[in-house]
Amino acid sequence: MFTRAILIQGLALFVCWSISSLSQQKSAASAPVGVVELPVVLQQNVEAGKSQVGTKIQAKLAVATLVNGVVIPQNATLSGLVIESVAKTAADPARLAIRMDSLDWKNGSAPIKAYLTGRYYSKATQIGQSLQYGPPEPPSKTWNGAGQYPSADSRVYQPFPGSDSDKSTGSVPDTPSSTTSNRPVLMKNVTLAPTDDGGIALVSQRANVKLDKLTTYVLAASALPAR
Repeated sequence: MFTRAILIQGLALFVCWSISSLSQQKSAASAPVGVVELPVVLQQNVEAGKSQVGTKIQAKLAVATLVNGVVIPQNATLSGLVIESVAKTAADPARLAIRMDSLDWKNGSAPIKAYLTGRYYSKATQIGQSLQYGPPEPPSKTWNGAGQYPSADSRVYQPFPGSDSDKSTGSVPDTPSSTTSNRPVLMKNVTLAPTDDGGIALVSQRANVKLDKLTTYVLAASALPAR
């Protein structure tokens, strides 16, 4: 009973802090003392109103995390369920709450009460390095690779892709790549509210709250029991 009271007190503090952060619409800062943050990768899509209450949820720990002197390894499995799921209507906002109840890894396990917060690690698409090869100079210039660069008048001359003589077919486009930010950001148009068990619910007046598979979200929990 005492442990549950501490949990509710800690998560209530986190809710108040998160609501303040959401109102400022800035990148989230560190959580209050006594609250453990767990970055996790969801293993399924979840949507308010479509994912029913009681739906089993699993997530993988995104990075190894030190808790109470114990290193919880990356890819440890968190298991839980949807505890609130209400679709948005003309009169009422959407609500979605997920609670994780257990944490399992290769050499151990622990009970846990962790709730989804309104933060996640966004992904940005960047243009990678161009993969075109060969020099961009005209063939009349000296090639600094192995041997002399062929003359355009030579029968064996074949322009490299990306050279001036063959721009239409030889060039290789820049390759986009996806990178994950190193700081969590706040979900847009989402606020936080307490659940009946003292946890955290995501609330949106704009649309149904949707969570994407393989996206990294932040869970909040009080410190795990000491081993």
